Amino acid sequence: MIDFRNVSVGFGAQQVLNDVSFRINRGERVGIVGPNGAGKSTIFSLLTDESTQDRGEVSLPRDIRVSHLRQQLKPSSPDINLLEYSENALPSLMENQREIEALEERLGGADEVERDRIVRRLGVLQSEFEHQGGYALSGRAKAALGGLGFKASDFHAPFVSFSGGWQMRAELARALVADPDLLLLDEPTNFLDIPAVEWLQRYLRDYKGTMILISHDRYLLNSLTTVTMEVAGGMVTRYAGNFSKYEEDCRMRHAQLEAARGNQDRRREQIERFVERFRAKNTKSSQVQSRMKMLEKMDEIEIPRVVMRAPRIKVPRPPLCGVEMMRLDQAGVTYDGENWVLRGLELRIERGEKIGLVGLNGMGKTTLLKTIAGRLPLNEGRRVMGHNVVIGYQAQDFAEMMDPVRTVLETVKSASPNLSEREVRGVLGGFFFSGDAVDKKIAVLSGGEKMRVAFARLLMNPPNFLLLDEPTTHLDIPSREALENALHDYEGTICFVSHDIEFTRNVATSILAMTPPTVRRFPGGYDYYHEKMEAEGKEPGNGGRGQGSGDEAEETGGDRKALRRERAEKRQELSRIRRPLETRIKSAEKKITELELEQDRLSGELMKPAPGTDYAVLNRRLHEIQATLAETVEKWEKASRELETLPAE
Repeated sequence: MIDFRNVSVGFGAQQVLNDVSFRINRGERVGIVGPNGAGKSTIFSLLTDESTQDRGEVSLPRDIRVSHLRQQLKPSSPDINLLEYSENALPSLMENQREIEALEERLGGADEVERDRIVRRLGVLQSEFEHQGGYALSGRAKAALGGLGFKASDFHAPFVSFSGGWQMRAELARALVADPDLLLLDEPTNFLDIPAVEWLQRYLRDYKGTMILISHDRYLLNSLTTVTMEVAGGMVTRYAGNFSKYEEDCRMRHAQLEAARGNQDRRREQIERFVERFRAKNTKSSQVQSRMKMLEKMDEIEIPRVVMRAPRIKVPRPPLCGVEMMRLDQAGVTYDGENWVLRGLELRIERGEKIGLVGLNGMGKTTLLKTIAGRLPLNEGRRVMGHNVVIGYQAQDFAEMMDPVRTVLETVKSASPNLSEREVRGVLGGFFFSGDAVDKKIAVLSGGEKMRVAFARLLMNPPNFLLLDEPTTHLDIPSREALENALHDYEGTICFVSHDIEFTRNVATSILAMTPPTVRRFPGGYDYYHEKMEAEGKEPGNGGRGQGSGDEAEETGGDRKALRRERAEKRQELSRIRRPLETRIKSAEKKITELELEQDRLSGELMKPAPGTDYAVLNRRLHEIQATLAETVEKWEKASRELETLPAE
């Protein structure tokens, strides 16, 4: 149980938390939401003792194991490989392992008295090591790294050789591998693609401890959390339910407060009219005095600012164009002349389509977007643009390319010098910039504000074909929802890359899955794509196999014979998947039994040693058995879970 009692934290003149009290019970899954800078990460720093409160008390259970993923890596240059970095999740576990290894080395040269003492100490340490999951650590680390997009060949590469984004993935793997009692995740999806987000959701769904999640990812908040805490205006308000339930409760609470405020205003007006009318009459003086006291005692009903409401972005109507926006014929792109990112690609995009590109990082999503935009020349094939197509292309670093010394108004006006300042201010108002806000320098804007300026500038000359690479980066939930609603209503054509599943689900009307060196089209949106990939036994976003076009992904229907044939094929496919899983389970169960029997026998020999017993050999073998046993149990559990998820034949 975690308790915050009357906690206050301030930074200079800003009061981040003001007399805050709340409780998080053991095993709860809590989502923390609120505006950027409201104090969400401050709560984490108090829980990890990285900062202290000005007043109040923060209490955690004694000996609780805490794992914390931060938004920024701590400055360090560990001279170890990726796998070692991810395994080094719990310092106490590593110290335990080092002591075990040191004692095993001393065991061979020890006399009988010291040997007995060492054996007893080894028994305690090995029991603690097993209890903390030490023997399964390597297996968990490999599984987490693989799920987050690393290849097996990456495991032994130096940690410092990876880019910042991939180092953050390793840091996330490290936090998960620790299997702590309390897991603190601060924006875990910032550097993940959709397949990695899907994997993380499945992993966290099975996590048994207490989890607190700060995220702008509505998919994770809705699918994983059962409690939502809103941090805003120095206050923390607890709501039962996930993010969608929180939004619903917020709207209902706001409506109730507005109704109560209206009733109070009407009642106040009635009393004031009575007082004004009869103030001068002696016969009514007692009643007037009574009503004046009522006015004095009447508490003002305050209506809090709605924190998570999405303001509406006004997107101008795009210019008219032909039916075909763009066509790629046998298109190929290579950076080195040998390895083809795209090759033999046939793609046609028509007016009004809203296409989401999905796939693992490195599969060519950004390359394809640049190719469509004409920013990257083809090495073979051709690119054909439609009649009167106006492209608006937003790269990942679009916001960072703006001149930092210019104001918001100057930056946006430079895109359309012929427009008046009044017209430009009107456009900026649709992106939440009004009054003095338009005079802010680009350099002082937050990441989300820069992205809004970038979009305003992009839409000053309305395009009819928007190409967007990670448009939700740095945006908070209200800004994401505002952009999502604007693109949903946009009358033009869109092709975009985003790691935000909820954004992709609500905007895309079709999906292009990267299947290097080409793509596969799914015409039914993200949920349809997800269902088709699962039906084929593939993880969404991994690209699968084959060259598929849109027709391949569509349901074909047909007569009864075709339906019966389809059902028979599905049964055969299920059976094909089920048989190896059952074999793996039986094999694992047999191996577990054998290892447990050998473990019991060796433990008995250690308790009642015979003359000439080699303690070091026995302990090393026990160590090997416990590690193998943990890995085998994990494989058995994984195969059992996979078998349970299969539908009945």
